[in-house]
Parts: sequence; C-alpha cells; structure tokens
Amino acid sequence: MSEQINFMIDGKPVATEPGKTILETATAAGIDIPTLCHNEKISRTTSCFVCVVKDSRTGKFLPSCATLPSEGQQIESESDEVREMRRSALELLLSEHTGDCEAPCTIACPAHAAVEEYVRAGREGNFLEALKIIKKRIPLPMSIGRVCPRFCEKDCRRNITGKPVAINDFKRLSADLHYDEYMETCPKPGKKTVAIVGAGPAGLSTAYYLRQQGVQSVIYDKMPKAGGMLRYGIPEFRLPKDILNRELEHFTRMGGITFKYGVELGKSITLKQLKAEYSAVAITIGCWQSSSMRTEGEELADDGIAWLEQIARAGWQGENPGKTIVIGGGNTAMDCVRTAVRLGGESTCLYRRTESEMPAEDIEIKEAREEGVIFEFLSAPVSLRADGEKLILTCRRMELGEPDASGRCRPMPIAGSEYEITANTVIAAIGQKTCAPEGLATNKWGDIDVEPCTQSIEDGVFAAGDCVSGAATVVEAVAGGWKIASAIIDHIENRPHLEPPVFNVSRGHWHSLTNDDLVHLREPTERPRLELPVISDEERKTTFKEVCGTASKKQIMSEGERCFECSCTAKSDCKLKCHSEEYSATPDAIGGEKATIPYDTRHPAIILDRDKCIKCGTCVKICAEVVNQNLLGLKNRGFSVQIGTVANRPLPDSCSECGACIEECPVGALAWKDKTREGKDGV
Repeated sequence: MSEQINFMIDGKPVATEPGKTILETATAAGIDIPTLCHNEKISRTTSCFVCVVKDSRTGKFLPSCATLPSEGQQIESESDEVREMRRSALELLLSEHTGDCEAPCTIACPAHAAVEEYVRAGREGNFLEALKIIKKRIPLPMSIGRVCPRFCEKDCRRNITGKPVAINDFKRLSADLHYDEYMETCPKPGKKTVAIVGAGPAGLSTAYYLRQQGVQSVIYDKMPKAGGMLRYGIPEFRLPKDILNRELEHFTRMGGITFKYGVELGKSITLKQLKAEYSAVAITIGCWQSSSMRTEGEELADDGIAWLEQIARAGWQGENPGKTIVIGGGNTAMDCVRTAVRLGGESTCLYRRTESEMPAEDIEIKEAREEGVIFEFLSAPVSLRADGEKLILTCRRMELGEPDASGRCRPMPIAGSEYEITANTVIAAIGQKTCAPEGLATNKWGDIDVEPCTQSIEDGVFAAGDCVSGAATVVEAVAGGWKIASAIIDHIENRPHLEPPVFNVSRGHWHSLTNDDLVHLREPTERPRLELPVISDEERKTTFKEVCGTASKKQIMSEGERCFECSCTAKSDCKLKCHSEEYSATPDAIGGEKATIPYDTRHPAIILDRDKCIKCGTCVKICAEVVNQNLLGLKNRGFSVQIGTVANRPLPDSCSECGACIEECPVGALAWKDKTREGKDGV
C-alpha cells in the first residue's frame, strides 16, 4: 500500500498521508477552503457544509473537512459551481441566524464611524481613545460634533422607550478636549501628489485620508479661506469659526497638504492642466447654486446661500434686514431666519407643507421658534413685486395631497386662496444645485456624473460630496471623501478598485422591537437624556455667540451608561460574516419567518444567544473534549434543535474563569456580557 495518496486540487498535484482529509491536505498546500464548524481542537463535526468541494469525476459535492481523498481523485475547490454551493450553504445558515453584526447607530452613520466603540471609551472616561476611534472615519469631529444631524441617534434603540443616547456629544467633547494634542501617525509623504478642487468637507476628508497613505495633496478653492459651507454657509452661532480654524490648522500640521485660494476650476485653471501636473484629480466643489422658485419676480429675492456667504465674509455682521420672509423648510432656511433675527429683523419662515414634512432638523425648528421666528405653513409663493422700498409677496394656501417621490404628501393649491405679505427682505432657500464646470458630464439633476464604484469621471479624475450627491450634510460629504481617497490610492497604485463588502444582519429597526428583544444586551442605566447647556434667549437674539455649550466629562460618562451596546461581540472575527462577504451571501436570500428562541442570560457573566447559533456543535465538543466538562448539549431534533445546558440548569459560576466555548464559537452565540472582556484573560 502506498505511503502517500496523490490527487489533484484545482489542477494542482498534491500528496497526503492516509487519514488526512481534503481540507487538511489543501491547507498544508496553501489552498484556502472556508469552514465554520471545523476546529482542530475537537473531533470532526461536519455540520456547516461551507467547506464543500466537488469531485470532478463523480460530480459529487463533498464536505472537505470530513472527506478522505482517494488516489487520482480530481477535486474542484474554486469553481463557480463550488462557490455557488458555498453561498447556498451560507444562506441556509443565515436563514435561521438573527443578531446584530453591527450596532444600528454605526450602520446609520454615513461615515460608518465606530459609534458603539467611541461611546464606550467616553463612558469609561477615555476621551483621547474616543477621539482616535472617531478620526478613523471623521476627520472634522469638532465641526461635525456641532452640526451633524445625528443620523446615528435616529436609529438608536433607546428610542424604543425614550430618547436616544446623545451620541454626537461624545464626538464633540472628545474633540474639544484632545484635538490639538492628538496627531495621527502618517508615513513620510511620497512623490505622488493629488489635486483637490474644493476645500469643503469632502475635499478636506479626501486630503486627510490620502495623507494617511503617504500621498500629498494640493487643495484649490475659489474662496479666500478653506472650509466651504462650514465657513460660508453655516452660521457662527452653530459653528464658531475659531473652532473651524483649529481643525484646519491640523491639516497643515500633518504636512503634505497645501492650500491655494482664489483659484476656480474652469476659470483660473483647467482640468487639463491639473491632469498633466498631478497623479490624480479630485473634484469636491459642493453645491453653491440656489434652486429657482419658478415664480414671477423671483430676481427680487435674495439667494439664501449667497446671503449667508455675504454675512460670513463680513465677519457675521450685516444690516438689519427688517421684516424678513424666508421661503423654504430646510436647514439653510433655518440658518437664514435665525441669522435675520440676530441682525435685528422680524423673521418669518414660509413653507408649502406642514411642520412634520419639513426637512430641517427638529432642533433647528425648535430653536428658531424659541428665538421668535414665525412659521407660516401650507403656503407657497406665487409672485414677488416691488412697491417702493417694500416687497409684496403674493402667496397661495395649500393642502396636502397624495405622497410624491420623496414620500411626503404633495402640496396642492387651494383655488382662490391667494393673499399678500409685505416685507423688506425676501430670501429664497428652497434648495441648492451643483454648478458643474464646463466639460464635466452631469446627470439629470445637474450633479456631476460618476462611475458608482470608483466615483470616477474619467481616468484619473474623481468626484465626491454635494457636487455628486446633491446638497447633503457635512458627515455625508466626509464619507464621500473617504470613498474617493480609497479609489485614488488604487488608481495611483495601478490596481483595480473594489468596494469593500457591506454585510450586516440586524434584529430590526427599533420601531419593530421592544425592550424584551434586547435583554441579551448590556443593561443600560435608566436616566433622562443629557441636555446641553444653552445661552440665554436674549443673547441668542442679539449675538452670534454659539448657542449650545459642550457637555462636561461627568455628564458624558453618565450619558454613556444609557447605551445598550447592540453590536455582536464577534463582529471583528465572525466566520459567518467573513465568509458571507467573500461569497456574496445575503441574510434575506431565503424567505420565511425566523424562529425566535429565548436568550439564556441566567449566568452572571455569560450569555447564550440561541438566535445567533448555527448549531455547529463546536461549544459542546470544546466543553466535553477540551475542558472535560459536559455542560452543553444539542437538544431536540430537526428544525427545533438548539444548544442548551444539561437539564436546563444555568451554567455554573466557574464558567466565568474559563470562557473556552466563547473563544471557539464562530458566530458570537456564546459571549461575555461585559464586552470589555473580549480578548482578555486568555479569551
């Protein structure tokens, strides 16, 4: 009998000793075959079928972790058929798998900042560590900590029974405390340099992430200073410019980032010149053109963005606008009405829908109302005319009809409902558009047209931010900068750019959950949500002083106690997640209602989350074969099989000193209740 068995894997000859499986042989030969249930510490389990391979001669699909090869066998481990079988196996497992790979707050954040992690660091009083986590995805935390619309908080599961965790305030305090002292470790700048057109949030973000990869950048901007809408569109009372200046100084201190002002693409410099001089070009010019009101006499109205820019250039000073009407319901409209109040004007917001349909943030509407702004809802402009030094705005009453493409009810005019309003100043703030430089392709909305994966316009030219998405938020622009920085690096290195896979299993939006669905999570402290200190109403109406102050360390640490910590403890090394990303398996590929099995939370330190369990049996064998205990077992048969304890007793307290089953669980179904124990004590 031969001492070795010779066979083929993907056309490559391999040899192995009798008794070795196909998986063991492939691993020794440097051929990667995925598996979930295989564990070298225990006897074979053969439950997941993710390690499937195909015998070319017989056409059979075989679990490689348990199959012994035969002489002359021809095995396929990477064919399309095999990959499809693995994807099917993964989707079968996912059809019964329920959990939260990532916390919903992190998924909701456009920049995908590790929200749960920086909130935890803040709760522990480690604000420098929180800032380090934040800056991995948000390079402007002082500004965003003040103006972010808090996407994360809208999906926070504390909304189930109360108010969300004040997540954004962790960002603000961490940055306010440590921004000047923390400097990222960046490689020495290389010879490659990228031209960035636009010094707003998207351009700054692009430069930041390029610099961390050793790539230099030169940022061109038509304005006299950097910041884009952060400087010229967001009022001082929301974002003090000394705060913005501190952030911008950091970019210069990083080295390898240069600013050139008063340079406009298509006028001062051409795209052809930039392409000839630089390794790549990033277009991040934002949205600076106001949308038309489409009414007679609209030329008599001030442009909201231009009006704010003029006041910003003057150091947030200006003439009293008198009786002011601002048309629009977004954040720019709120900035205009609140600015008019501070200049001494009497301010009215005219909006064609109701307050519930306003796109402006609730806090902006609330603060505007506190400052004396009058709201006129279900009213739309018809025409504008001058009458001496006065302006006469003719309006029409509206009623809500069926929902339109935005999901909001369409405003419909009421016949014969016209009326007039007299004003000194009328400001149009109904939306913004991209003013794309000549020669750049645009889509039907007038925004720059890009290839979705790479954000490229043409070879070596990329675009991101509002000029691509349309008018959005600062954090969304920052996320766009991170995306094109990655694509630019791949372009410079002459390698294909692949978007990183996004895979997430979720227990569902908080609207569909109750607190009983979250008993497996950290038990939060029940206390009222943090409220930021604000200056007096009189100061708010007469100065551009920042309205909201920063919370104290003690307040933020206390607020952190309200967090559930929703994400999976195994999210960084979950094999099911990793393989699902590799094989494009999706959690909802196989329909049907998932069975909900009660959590076992009786142990003081360990939780058994059966909804995550894939029934691989690894924990059962680890406990029996490695730890020499028999505390866990497979119970029931068929579809109702589940992992449980012997006689349904709780795990003994001594398990707190072991954790072997937690360490080996491939999906986080067994976990420490205290997430800070992950990776400690030998686990």
